[in-house]
Amino acid sequence: MIGAILGDMIGAPYEFDRGGKTKDFPLFGRKSRFTDDSVMTVAVAEALLDARGKSDAEIRAALVRSMQKWGRRYPKAGYGGMFIRWLLMTENPQPYGSYGNGSAMRASAAGWLFDDLDSTRHIAALTASVSHDHPEGIKGAESTAAAIYLARTGSSMEEIRAYAEREFGYDLSQSCAALRYKNRHDETCQVTMPLVFAAFLESTDYEDAIRNAVSLGGDTDTIACITGGIAEAYYGVPDAIAAEGRKRLPDDMFAVLARFENALKR
Repeated sequence: MIGAILGDMIGAPYEFDRGGKTKDFPLFGRKSRFTDDSVMTVAVAEALLDARGKSDAEIRAALVRSMQKWGRRYPKAGYGGMFIRWLLMTENPQPYGSYGNGSAMRASAAGWLFDDLDSTRHIAALTASVSHDHPEGIKGAESTAAAIYLARTGSSMEEIRAYAEREFGYDLSQSCAALRYKNRHDETCQVTMPLVFAAFLESTDYEDAIRNAVSLGGDTDTIACITGGIAEAYYGVPDAIAAEGRKRLPDDMFAVLARFENALKR
């Protein structure tokens, strides 16, 4: 999960093509901070830890409680307009047909906590369905968690590529160079996920994956957040990069991250 949070922090200063679509940029600077992507990643992780092994209805309820709790704790983290109403202004929020990439950026915990691919995908779909219940929103969450599961359990890049193409119908034929040229700011899952897979599939290590993601421009914090989650599972995260990110987290978010990492060691 730290890989996703780091991607969010590193990508945040370069959103809306402020990074010039290059891989040559400082990983961390004054404006490298967590956004809504990290807040919701932490919220989903906490909910899945609390509701692990419970019914689907109980998991959904835990997700809503946790997401609203964390959203209200960090109300200015950069949420989208529809989602902020769901998050902050409704006591009994209902899904609203979204296919925004928020469903994918918060799903990384589901890729780590379960012992088989079917369970991973099922739980990832639940994490999306409480708000982003459009088929593309569900698919974004499932494909993120599935890629993490496959990466952490030893699948090759080509196996991950083939699975994403076969199961989710993404066109992964375009290179980062081609996508970089034509990408514009777009916050939908159907645009974001091929960018994420391109950044990961052309990478040589965790840092390179993040640099690929940011270089694509557009919604760089979310592209790098999702890419970072997958790249962490495949490569691990260098200690120095992880340490820089951890010190930028507030104590309450750090505590959930520590709890999550401890749960993985059992």
